[in-house]
Amino acid sequence: MLVGLVRHGLTDWNQAGRIQGQSDIPLNDEGRSQARRLARRLQEEPEYCWDFVITSGLSRAQETGSIIAEVLQIPLYDPDSRLMEKAFGQAEGLTQTERETLWGLDWDQQDFGQEKDEAIRERALSFMHDLAERYPDKRVLVISHGGLLAQLYIALYDQTYMERIGNLSLTVLEKRAERWDMRLYNCTRHLQEIIEEKK
Repeated sequence: MLVGLVRHGLTDWNQAGRIQGQSDIPLNDEGRSQARRLARRLQEEPEYCWDFVITSGLSRAQETGSIIAEVLQIPLYDPDSRLMEKAFGQAEGLTQTERETLWGLDWDQQDFGQEKDEAIRERALSFMHDLAERYPDKRVLVISHGGLLAQLYIALYDQTYMERIGNLSLTVLEKRAERWDMRLYNCTRHLQEIIEEKK
C-alpha cells in the first residue's frame, strides 16, 4: 500500500508564527490555494492514483482534504481523531517571542500542559497500523499536522528525517511487509513551481 502524508494548508496563525495545536484555526486564502496546487500536482502524477482521503478532525485539515478530494474526484472519509495535532497546552495561540518572554528560551522543555511526544507517536503508529490492516491494497492520502507528522517520522525512522514539515508538503510511504519505506519526503515542489511562474 501507499500512504501520502500531507500537512494542511496555511492559516493566519501559521503566518503569524502562533502555535495552533488543537485550536481549530481555519485555512486562509493562501492555504486554500496551496491545497489546489497540490491537487493539480497529484492529478499529473498518475503513477499514484489515490483512492481516498482521510483527515484529522480539525477544520484546517478537513478543508485541505476536501479541496484535494474534490479535484481528484475521490471520496473524503470520516476524520480520525488520532491524526489530530499535538496539544500544546498553554502555548497555543502564542508566538515564539511571547513563549520565550513567558517561559524562557527553553520553553519547549517545560511542562505547561502539552501532550507528550511519546503519546503522539503512539497514536500516530496506531493509525498507520490500522490503516495498513484495513486497506492493504489501497493508496491513501492522509491530511494531518506538522507536529504529528514529525513525531510519526521519528517513530518510524528515528532521527533520519528531521526537517521542519512544510505546509502542504507531501511525503509518500510504501508498506513492505513490516516496514514503511520512504519514497518521497516533505516535498513542496508544487508550491515552488507556482512561485517561479509568477516571477
